[in-house]
Order: sequence, then C-alpha cells, then structure tokens
Amino acid sequence: MHALADTHQLVKDGVITPDQAAQIEDRARDTMMRMVINIILTGGIFASTIGLIAFLADARSVAGLGAGLLLLGALILNRKSDSLSMFGQAATLIGAGMLIGGFGTELFLYHEPIAGPAASIAGIVVALPAAWIFRRPTHHPFIIGAIFIMGVALHLAGCAFWLDQAEMVGWSKALFLLYGAVAIAASGLFVDVRFITALAIIPFAQILDANTRYYHAAYAFYSKESTLSILQMSGLIVLALLTRNRWGDRVGRHITLLAIIAFIVANMCALVGSLWGDVVGESLWGQHTYWQNYPDYETAQAAREAFEATTLVISEQAYAILWALALVAVAAFAAHRGLRGLLNTAVTFGAIHAYTQMFESYADQPLAYVIAGLTAIPLAWAMWRLNTWLALRTNTTTRI
Repeated sequence: MHALADTHQLVKDGVITPDQAAQIEDRARDTMMRMVINIILTGGIFASTIGLIAFLADARSVAGLGAGLLLLGALILNRKSDSLSMFGQAATLIGAGMLIGGFGTELFLYHEPIAGPAASIAGIVVALPAAWIFRRPTHHPFIIGAIFIMGVALHLAGCAFWLDQAEMVGWSKALFLLYGAVAIAASGLFVDVRFITALAIIPFAQILDANTRYYHAAYAFYSKESTLSILQMSGLIVLALLTRNRWGDRVGRHITLLAIIAFIVANMCALVGSLWGDVVGESLWGQHTYWQNYPDYETAQAAREAFEATTLVISEQAYAILWALALVAVAAFAAHRGLRGLLNTAVTFGAIHAYTQMFESYADQPLAYVIAGLTAIPLAWAMWRLNTWLALRTNTTTRI
C-alpha cells in the first residue's frame, strides 16, 4: 500500500527532521499540481477539438485547420521553449484530434457502409506507429501517448459501429465487449494513465448488460442480472488481488484500480438487488417469460412463475442482508491488507446502503435498528480480536 503519513506528528515524534518533512510535502504538492494541470489541459484539448469539428462541420475545413494546428504545434515544440511548450502541446493535440476525429465523423455520418471496417483499420494505422515511437526515448511522451489513445479510440469506435450495424447479440457481442475491455485496459497500462484503465469497466460490465440509461429527465443505473454481474465483478476483483503484486508497482497500481472500479460496479448491482430482488438468469435463459411474448397477463404470469420455480430467486430483503455482511467482510479484509481504495469504497457504499434501506425497507420497523445495532457490537469485537491475532502473527501492533 501507499502509506499516508502525518509529517507534523512524525517531526514531533522525532522520526524525521523538519527538512525531510518539508521535502515530502513539496513532492506531494508538486505531484498534485502536475495532475491538476494535466487534467485541465486534457479537458481543454478535448473540448476544443470536439467543438471545432462540430462548428466547422465540413471535412475539408476540419482537415485544413487540423493540419495547420498540427504544423504550428510542431514548430513551437521544435523551438524547445519551456514557456511555450504547453501551447505547442495543445496546438499539436488539437490538430491531431481534428484530423483523427474529423476522419471518423466523416465516415460515421456519410459513409456508413464502410465506416466500421474503415475506422477500425485507420485506428490501428494511427495507434501502431504511435506505440512504436512511445516505446522509444522521446521528448514529448504526453503527445505521442495521446495520439496513441486517439488511434485506439477510433479503432474501438469503428468496431462498435460495425457491431451495431451487424446487430450482433449473444456470445459474439460478449466477445467483442471483452475485447474492448482488454484493449482499453492494455492501452491505459501502456501509457500509464489509470483513468483510461478504469474505463475498461464500461464494456466489461456491459457483457451482462449492467449499464446506465436516460429515463425521463434522470440518468439511472440498471442491472438485468445483478447476481451474475456481482459474481462477474467478484471474479475480476479476486484475479486483480492475486496478480497485483506480480509485475511490479506500476502494473499493480492499474490492477488495483480495476479491482476498485469492479467493486463499485458490484455494489451498484447489489443496490439494484436490494431494492427489487433478483430472478437469476431471467434476461438470459428466461426471456420466454417476458410479457410481450404472450397474449394476456395471466399466461405470461404463469410462465414467469414456472420459470422462477426452476431458478434461484433472491428477495430484496435477503439481498439487503447479504450485501451488508459482504460490505463488513470486505472492509475488514481491506483494512487489514492496507487496501485503502477498497476500504473507502466499502465504507461509502455502507453509508449508501444504510441510508437507502432506512427509507425503502425499514423506515417503519424500529426493531430492525435495534437488532442491527446490537449485532454490530459483537461483530466489531470479533473483528478486533481477529485483527489482534493476525497482528501477533505478523509481529505488528494495532491501536484501537
């Protein structure tokens, strides 16, 4: 884990000197400032690129201005002026983004029959040379890495367009989504940007159709198979925890982040299950029970009851209890192993779960609060005893 330290207290305790504390704080401040600057710069470049493509709305104009900005940025960077380097980077990336994004937009809007394969191939043509350059010593890794990501984005957009046109379903769609998740995660790891790695969870979750959708002036998260999606995300979490220390700290940070994001999605699925329960497999092998497949309500309801008798059905009350126990177990495990991100996520969703159930299920049942409160006390005691035992085995001490 990355340890947090109170430098003022460490100085008081004589562990480090004031000069060492100042150096630690300066490095932390510099890291945060660079991160904020990169976020602002990336957001501005992305917004400007999209806005210019939409504003010009003409392939020739977009290509001409994009090429001009790309040339201008290259000239600025060639001067090797520290004061102008940021403007050179911005011009170069806006120009490259206009050329790549404009090309994709032209294909998707006006050349639909060939848009999917053409964009997929063009994305590879952009990404591979950029990857080759990025792997070698370069003065502008941010620019080359960004162009590589643009190529990957164009490639995956072309694949998605192709998938949509072919109306793929079932295993073929699942395999493509898995390919997209692996490609995004590998790209994020390649350029060492964990935000990109985190985006891999989007196609991965969609394999079982855990997704977001716009409903009547509100965005909502839905999961057609909450239990199976939780098992899917749990598999990813276990795999991540088993491999995160195998390939060094750099790779481990990306793997750990994927575990945290998977845990977030799993908790969102659990929230859905705690509100509506789950009929496992209904959207996969139980589609025949959907109302639109029957002439009347009674026939459809009979088919649904027959299917529920053959599959696992988890009520919302059972889901709420199981979710709470799982959160406690994960929080204890994460705290002992020093997995701060996983611990923070468990605590956050614990609060969300308690707040939700307070109004949805137990608002008029005060005895439930008494039972939960009295259960928490021995549970906390058991966790403390377990942690003390583990600390003795590892020759460490823990203050309560």
